[in-house]
Amino acid sequence: MNDIRRTILWVIFGFSLVLLWDQWQVFNGNKPTFLPSSKPAAVASAPAGSTPAGSNGVPTASTAGGSAAAVPTQAAPVAPREQVSVTTDLFKAVIDSEGATVNYLELLKYEEADRTKHVVLFENDSPATRYIAQTGLLSQTGEPFPNHLTPMTPKAGPRAMAEGQNTLEVSFESAPSGGLKYVKTYVFKRGDYTIGVRHEVVNVSDQPRDAQLYMQLLRHGTVAAGTMFGTNTFTGPAAYTNEKKFHKLDFSDIAKAKVEPPPPANDGWIAMVQHYFVSAWLLKGDPASEQLKREFRVKDLGGNLFTVAMVATLPKIAPGQTQVVNSALFAGPEEEKKLEAIAPGLDLVKDYGIFAIISKPLYWLLNELHEILGNWGWAIVALVVLLKAAFYWLNAKAYASMAKMKAINPKIMEMRERLKDKPQEMQQEMMRIYKTEKVNPMGGCFPIVIQIPVFIALYWVLLSSVEMRHAPWIGWITDLSAPDPWYILPVVMTLTSLFQTWLNPTPPDPMQAKLMWIMPLAFSVMFIFFPAGLVLYWITNNVLSIAQQWFINKRLGVLGK
Repeated sequence: MNDIRRTILWVIFGFSLVLLWDQWQVFNGNKPTFLPSSKPAAVASAPAGSTPAGSNGVPTASTAGGSAAAVPTQAAPVAPREQVSVTTDLFKAVIDSEGATVNYLELLKYEEADRTKHVVLFENDSPATRYIAQTGLLSQTGEPFPNHLTPMTPKAGPRAMAEGQNTLEVSFESAPSGGLKYVKTYVFKRGDYTIGVRHEVVNVSDQPRDAQLYMQLLRHGTVAAGTMFGTNTFTGPAAYTNEKKFHKLDFSDIAKAKVEPPPPANDGWIAMVQHYFVSAWLLKGDPASEQLKREFRVKDLGGNLFTVAMVATLPKIAPGQTQVVNSALFAGPEEEKKLEAIAPGLDLVKDYGIFAIISKPLYWLLNELHEILGNWGWAIVALVVLLKAAFYWLNAKAYASMAKMKAINPKIMEMRERLKDKPQEMQQEMMRIYKTEKVNPMGGCFPIVIQIPVFIALYWVLLSSVEMRHAPWIGWITDLSAPDPWYILPVVMTLTSLFQTWLNPTPPDPMQAKLMWIMPLAFSVMFIFFPAGLVLYWITNNVLSIAQQWFINKRLGVLGK
């Protein structure tokens, strides 16, 4: 039974690591190593410099599940285009006068993994890298209202946020089209990744006008491959309503027309999610804007380009009247507490995988510890201490069971040698020994197995938290989200795992005994590619487990046996 218990434990743990590896491969855009995937290969990218027909259009009615206005697919007459550069304390942005579209957005407080340049969220250099934020007006009766293809004139004003200045406004105005004039104003605030976007729709005709305002995110569908065990989570569109809650809208499902956006609602938002960062359109700023009825649409534009859009129906606009709608474009890091404060459910863009119900409270506790200690590495160590304290009695039972197994191990091995040619009698004698010694061979298994979800949940916390990105611990560990560059932590982890193996009872089967020593070495290879923060967690857990198991073994007099 001892070898069965050990086999079950290693199989469960090994299978968990297999699942983790496969999920990493899938999230990195690679084929899974072990388990088959039902997802199709990524759509081939369009050649650089080419734009598929309609690639700038709003998703059509068929993708929305209801009636929709005509879709602009042809550009307006050619007019001089101006690229307006805007600089704030957080952003370096470029807004194209064609539709006043955000074509480029650089996050000045965040660097790429190699720390050679800042993170660029939006860009429009080629279809292979295209990721932009668009807005415009739609008509349900065919009028050519101003949209994201319409030339707009930037209004005079400052383009850089001066020292001591807290707000910067940049406005664009279209010529009248279809009886409506469209004025769009971007409002940048110091220290805020939420960019206010004010839409003013002016009826310059002599007839009432019915219009819809759309807010759209267009992005290429390529998921960065990264390195082995890279740091990619879900990438793609998402939507939220109070009724349907959070929806991931996978690129491959959109390409196969298998995705269903939420039905029309009077609340909700859309987003484009990637690892660590997110962009999202929200109706935000005043009650009238926040309560507008809206539709949610997605579309495969071809050439590996996809859109997610939110279309709000505006009240009828009388002649001479101006309809003002306030919205917000969030473009920045997935900081959970800040996202919670911006809109209901927006924190869900932070991908915790299947163990979100455990990951969220773990992150909360980790964040509280960081507030106290001021260092994410020490916060991880403190978190492990608290978790070990919470599982202390459960672990104590497991280690006590292991210690008893270690104590009777010589008797078991002698019996196996004596009855090696009589397997049925050997099994009966083994059960008699367990009963006489009051040992449960499975007693050390269950308490450890139920902690595996906690380990995996913490794995996703460390994987998904942008706060860990480039967060230092001590000395050579300057980024807890990246592997240890000198492999010191994986080596220490291996040594502590081997020491734990020595403390545990030796399986009677010589082959399994060898396997017990080989497994820590095999897993140490995988841990080379794990984030340093996760390896730090494992080392701390090992050290505390060793201390507890050493104490129990010494108390029961089986140390060194």
